[in-house]
Amino acid sequence: MPIIYDKLLAMMKQKGITSYTIRQNNIIGQATLTKIKNGGDIDTRTIAKFCELLDCQPGDILEYVSGDSGGSQNE
Repeated sequence: MPIIYDKLLAMMKQKGITSYTIRQNNIIGQATLTKIKNGGDIDTRTIAKFCELLDCQPGDILEYVSGDSGGSQNE
């Protein structure tokens, strides 16, 4: 998956937002939270919810990684 959510998870930790908080406040479902932690696909509504919650822009919580993040395969 070329989109990674490390920045989102770090921002959540920094602001003290836990998985429990996310579930209790019905921000997103458990399946979506699992997708984020495992690097799966999420929709733009989920991104918008996190941007509102964290008062940020999508680029603050998502990162596009071109190709294989393990190293260059064009050599």
